Amino acid sequence: MGLQHKQIGEVAERIGLSLRTIRYYEEVGLVTPSARSQGGFRLYTESDIARLQLIKRMKPLGFSLDEMRSLLDALDTLDAAGSGDERPDGASRGAALERLSMFESAAEERCEALRDQLAMAEEFADSLRREVRRQQRGIRSGDVRSGGTR
Repeated sequence: MGLQHKQIGEVAERIGLSLRTIRYYEEVGLVTPSARSQGGFRLYTESDIARLQLIKRMKPLGFSLDEMRSLLDALDTLDAAGSGDERPDGASRGAALERLSMFESAAEERCEALRDQLAMAEEFADSLRREVRRQQRGIRSGDVRSGGTR
């Protein structure tokens, strides 16, 4: 095993995914280990790890597995266009770039929706903090009035 390859446990720890999740992403075709060790262990390159990190970032935005696959396919097409290996034709590159642009817009919309949800959650937490303080002041005031016999 060369230094450029990492076993699944190292990858899981590094990017914060479980072994089960990484295996699942392999099972559904989102990522494929670049190699296997003689003992059959999955081996991942930095490129594979970057792919897993991208998938992990898409998850909280609610992208489906099919959407993830579509974005990864578009990125693969665009990467192939720049690598010189089996270069896709102009139409394929154009379609991939259009898909990438659509995902950019979708991600921004979903981020905005999450910001709105976070703002509501923070307002709720603030109202609870205010209520706790108000109730605590009321209890302390009641203790003083009743001579502390509560």
